[in-house]
Amino acid sequence: MRLPEPPLLLVTDRRRARGNILDIAAAAFAAGCRWVSLREKDLPQAEQAELLRALVSLARPFQAKVTLHGDPKLARDAGADGVHLAAGSDAAARRLLGNDALIGISIHSADEGRNVDPALVDYVIAGAVFETASKPGYGPALGPEELALIVKVSLVPVIAIGGITPETIPDCLAAGASGIAVMGGIMRSSDPGKEIGNLLAVYPRPR
Repeated sequence: MRLPEPPLLLVTDRRRARGNILDIAAAAFAAGCRWVSLREKDLPQAEQAELLRALVSLARPFQAKVTLHGDPKLARDAGADGVHLAAGSDAAARRLLGNDALIGISIHSADEGRNVDPALVDYVIAGAVFETASKPGYGPALGPEELALIVKVSLVPVIAIGGITPETIPDCLAAGASGIAVMGGIMRSSDPGKEIGNLLAVYPRPR
């Protein structure tokens, strides 16, 4: 399974969003983002499913991918392209969704990265690489050095998250990251399309 191109993942967070997350996603797709993951775990599943289906409809004209941070069955039933799993999740997602699904998992260290099974997972999200206000409480930032260690041991592509800006992208790429993930900075922006464009402007393409 190849990562979406460009390998820039936008993760939703309606609590920090300046506007409606569907409007933000639409602006991101129009600006060149080709991968959005719905991360609204506190919502009832029926509301998550409704949002997920709406995102899928927005994504299709752009041939973009939509995944869910959450329940693999909900992702399947809503027509999403895959699922992103919490650290320590089991192999049930691959059995449920099949080989064509885009499946990832969160990790926070090289030890976790070393144990990822490429038969079950297509990518890992590693972070927080830099200090970030979006997800406090995860301990000190990894930094580019630890990110490079994760890349070295991982058998699947590594996506960097946490404090990703046009200024920090070069450090992530130098560490060997295959992609980047953003959340709060885009959600809080008054012009999310412009912010996506700023990120892509310093991202080498094609990869």
